[in-house]
Amino acid sequence: MVDEPVDVGGTDTGPRPTEMMLSAVASCFTLAIAHVARKHDKPLTDLEVQAFGEYNGPRFSKIWVVASSGLPKEDLLWLADRASRVCYVSNSLACEFEYTVA
Repeated sequence: MVDEPVDVGGTDTGPRPTEMMLSAVASCFTLAIAHVARKHDKPLTDLEVQAFGEYNGPRFSKIWVVASSGLPKEDLLWLADRASRVCYVSNSLACEFEYTVA
């Protein structure tokens, strides 16, 4: 279930669609980092990924993720760089969007 806050006509009984989108970015990027770490035999513990968005009218003008772990920063940056190439959700944000009605 998704919803909107009361002040914009919703009942505030669920997350906003944009919150779900950021959650999808964070969870997919987390899985991508874990995948790259396993593939390169890099031990990975206590990984946390958060996604943030900057609104500009009816869209995000920017979405970014912040990853943290007990790994040294340069190792985590190496993993994140490679993960950005295989994260389906963040890569899909650059795709063409179409719609139709039936």
